[in-house]
Amino acid sequence: MWREIWSVYWRRIVGAAAGLLCGIIYLAFGFWDMLFVALLVSAGYWFGKQKELTDGPVIPWQRIWYAIMSRFRTYR
Repeated sequence: MWREIWSVYWRRIVGAAAGLLCGIIYLAFGFWDMLFVALLVSAGYWFGKQKELTDGPVIPWQRIWYAIMSRFRTYR
């Protein structure tokens, strides 16, 4: 059962674990703020889910870079 869950949802699990780890580090070295920890865990879960649903990168850096550079290309 656990192998099947891992094989299907491994990116979501890794994303949520990364968010949880960042939250634990934040709590160990900062003040106790559960909303921030929940935000980190949900952000990790969201990134893992997006990576699971798409083949490309989660953040389309090339498209963003092209949009920025095409905007400022008129000044050259």
